Amino acid sequence: MSQRKTIDARGAFCPGPLMEVIAALKLIEIGDEVEVWSTDQGTVKDLPIWVDKVGHKLIETNECDGYWSLVVEKTK
Repeated sequence: MSQRKTIDARGAFCPGPLMEVIAALKLIEIGDEVEVWSTDQGTVKDLPIWVDKVGHKLIETNECDGYWSLVVEKTK
């Protein structure tokens, strides 16, 4: 069963949230997910590009009340 780690990076500016996701992905198993909460618009643009580039999978992007939630699945 997959696990999900949540990172609250609200208030942090890019590349902070992306760097936190990268660090978290190193600590979890393939198939597990990292959810990051971010108020930085750059994260919404940069994280999907990075995920495509390195070969993980963006599961969902949701705009919440004043922040975005992005979920990345570790695929390798």
